[in-house]
Amino acid sequence: MLFLQLAKDRYSVRSYVDRPVESEKLAEILEAGRVAPTASNNQPQRIKVITDANGLAMVDECTPCRFGAPAVLLVCYDKAVCWKRKFDGAASGEVDASIVTTHLMLAARDVGLGTCWVMFFDPAKTAERFELPANIVPVAFLPIGYPADDAKPASGHSQKLILEKILLK
Repeated sequence: MLFLQLAKDRYSVRSYVDRPVESEKLAEILEAGRVAPTASNNQPQRIKVITDANGLAMVDECTPCRFGAPAVLLVCYDKAVCWKRKFDGAASGEVDASIVTTHLMLAARDVGLGTCWVMFFDPAKTAERFELPANIVPVAFLPIGYPADDAKPASGHSQKLILEKILLK
């Protein structure tokens, strides 16, 4: 699939079939996250793969947005590893984790799976439930699975601004 078509075809899946994601497909998706660009190539991304019933129940405690997906990736970053801008000390962690999450989403679509980027969660509760060390910051849950037959893009999915509206002059 050509990249632009892949990017246009991807949408937030909010309904999944009850079918496990093959480990080979998860490995390919995770590889896309591993090779994603990060600031100064510091690679602060940390990803928790959640496929067991107990882990999925913990996801459900942290967010109502798993949508029945059989697998979830918890994408985080390590505060101790991310690059910091010398001018103001801004850290790259959230941006790096977002780039990684984008790679994961597109890789999942490329292997026939659906995802939904979930930022609607309580970070403190997530860190507690998944026993994340203090230096690990959760950024996104990424439910992954086979879209249900009734899964479809949200009504406004294809409504994009024209290019002139997003370019600064």
